[in-house]
Amino acid sequence: MTTRFCFPLLASALALTAAPVAAQLLPGAVGGVVGDLNRTVGTVAGPVLGQVNGQAPAAQRALVDGAFDRVSTLASSVEESAGTLLDLRRMRLSLLVDAHRAELAREGDDNVVRRDRLVAVEPDSASLAAAARGGFRVISGSSELGMRLVTLAIPPRMAPRKALDRLRKAAPGIDADFDHVFEPAGGALAPVTALLAAGAAGLAPGGTRIAMIDGGVASHPSMARASIEQKGFAGPASATGHGTAVASLLVGEQGAFRGAARGASLFVADVYGGNAAAGSASTIVRALAWAASKNPRLITISLVGPPNRAIERAVAALRARGILVVAAVGNDGPAAPPQYPASYDGVVAVTGVDAKGKALVEAGRARHLDFAAPGAELAAALPGKGYASVRGTSFAAPLAAARLAAAGSPDRLAAEARPGKGKVGRGIVCGECRVAPKVVGAR
Repeated sequence: MTTRFCFPLLASALALTAAPVAAQLLPGAVGGVVGDLNRTVGTVAGPVLGQVNGQAPAAQRALVDGAFDRVSTLASSVEESAGTLLDLRRMRLSLLVDAHRAELAREGDDNVVRRDRLVAVEPDSASLAAAARGGFRVISGSSELGMRLVTLAIPPRMAPRKALDRLRKAAPGIDADFDHVFEPAGGALAPVTALLAAGAAGLAPGGTRIAMIDGGVASHPSMARASIEQKGFAGPASATGHGTAVASLLVGEQGAFRGAARGASLFVADVYGGNAAAGSASTIVRALAWAASKNPRLITISLVGPPNRAIERAVAALRARGILVVAAVGNDGPAAPPQYPASYDGVVAVTGVDAKGKALVEAGRARHLDFAAPGAELAAALPGKGYASVRGTSFAAPLAAARLAAAGSPDRLAAEARPGKGKVGRGIVCGECRVAPKVVGAR
């Protein structure tokens, strides 16, 4: 692949090293920057500047550690070169695969998949027998959301694309796909040392029930009295900055900080276990099945990835049960491919806006757009204590989800939506839910 890069954008980025340092959701973790720039640029800018422009390590560290935190300065450059964020996304995915070569592989320019497995949905016995003759071994099988999911081991030393082609040739009737890996739509996922959040009083016996698919949620004073249950699906649940921020925007409450769904019971499905190479489609389907078992009013997902047959079927099953699904559109810009699960029919796709009601320039896209919510210049909890100033559609999705849970349906939510600037779907919701960083002394 030949990678394009916008050198004017790089020059602007380097000039930003004198800007105020943004708070990090994950102290000391590369790619943990969550100031006024989303993870897409924050993760890649430091390493890429060093590789492409030969910058000194000190300049790289300044960018990665949070000085590169003012997307507004880059807005015109991004708009003039819509492909820049897409280039950065592809570089970020390359870095992820390079760091986890034993587990992950690239599939084209824009997708990352598990290297060792494929996933079949509702395979019949004849198809599985044909797959076995083709060299595919069943790793696991389970029933999730009323459908049978079978994970098949790829033959040794075979690339995932070649394996999928061979499987479909050996068993033409099989509904199989890659085990795609999904990413957070803003923030970072490295584990932190903080304890996991757990509602001291247990789950509320009544009231609204909301589930989230994300990384684990750390303890924080704002969630000390919240009703939270967590379960890990890629090993034990592990606290992350991303999951903590999202959860606090839902059920947090401390002084001036107020989440948008206070009093709700929150069910957290951790699909990463602190491992950025996790978060695969098969794991997410199992997490969705567990979340559905808790009878939530809705499930909010601040993760993005490519279309995947297993997740598509799971989302359809959730819709059939009357469970609403809310998803962020991502932060890789309008040139990136449509992101999922936000793009699936029936999923409420959410983008972010700034304090002036303008759509974020880095917001990704989906095949449809339903609502916008605050996604910049807002505070969210840091693991352990304190608050960060966060930006990204990841943080808009839980706010929209909270209002949707209260309204009961997308049409009712649309009745309270307000106009915005740019692509905001049916309008901005939960605009009053924004807690300004300065109000809580966010870092």
